[in-house]
This record gives sequence, structure tokens and C-alpha cells, in this order.
Amino acid sequence: MPGWGTLPGVPIVRAATTGDLDAVVALWDRAAGPTRHAGRHDEAGRLLARDPGALLVAVDDETIVGTLIVGWDGWRAHLYRLAVAPEARRRGVARRLVDAAGRRATDLGAVRVDAMVHAGNDGAIGFWRAAGFSVEGDDRRWSLVPGAAAPPSTSAANR
Repeated sequence: MPGWGTLPGVPIVRAATTGDLDAVVALWDRAAGPTRHAGRHDEAGRLLARDPGALLVAVDDETIVGTLIVGWDGWRAHLYRLAVAPEARRRGVARRLVDAAGRRATDLGAVRVDAMVHAGNDGAIGFWRAAGFSVEGDDRRWSLVPGAAAPPSTSAANR
């Protein structure tokens, strides 16, 4: 995805490259909201190897000031890892990233776009709500850590 926005102080949004990964992970470490798992360099590298357009970055004067991952499962786009450097907040960086993600989702044929937001991140919740997203009350995210021991079953069939 080519970058856009060439005005001074207006970040461009583009797909990340492997050369960006140190700066991306450093930004996640200092600016990503509450998360269960801090992103790591090798994981971001695997993402780029599998889907080079999935990790968007906002760049201001050669400094990465924002990120957003746009995952794709064949019919839905999933947005996560929205992070904006504290010094770049309230300047439209997150909005530019989400707009670029929306274009990618449309180009891929997405019928829905979901955003993963930590329930305790009030600032992010306000942002996503203002961007037109809403919480779906009947869906819940279920997670499993691969390789982790499963808890003992409490069902009658396993007693």
C-alpha cells in the first residue's frame, strides 16, 4: 500500500517492512494499551512474511508514530494492535490508520470489520465508538493458548 499525506506534521500511512519491526515493537512496548501479550519482533516478522500488507504504520518525519494490524479471514477483517505514540495523539493518526484499514478491508472484500479492544481501555473504547464501531453484546471472544494445559472438564460426560 503506497503512503499518502505529504504535508509536514501529517503522517503517511503505509504497509510496514521488516526494517520497521524494531521501531514497531518499541512503539507497542511504550504505547499499546492494556494487552495480555506484548507483541514481539519475531511474531511481527512472521505476520509480514505471511501477509505483507497486514501491518500498517503511520510515519511522521521518518519516525513510526502509529500501528494497526488488519487481519483477514476470508470474509471479515479484524483490527488490532492500534497504537499511537503519546506525543502524536489527538492529531488524527489513529483515524488515518483506521481509514487505511477500511480501504484494505474493502479491497479484500470484507463484509464486516471487527476491532479488538481491551474492556478496560476507556480511551480506545471512546475512539472506536467515535469511529462508528459498536460493541456486539451477543459475541464474546474465546481464547486458548496453544500448548497450554486445558483446565479439567466439569461436564457430566467427563466425570
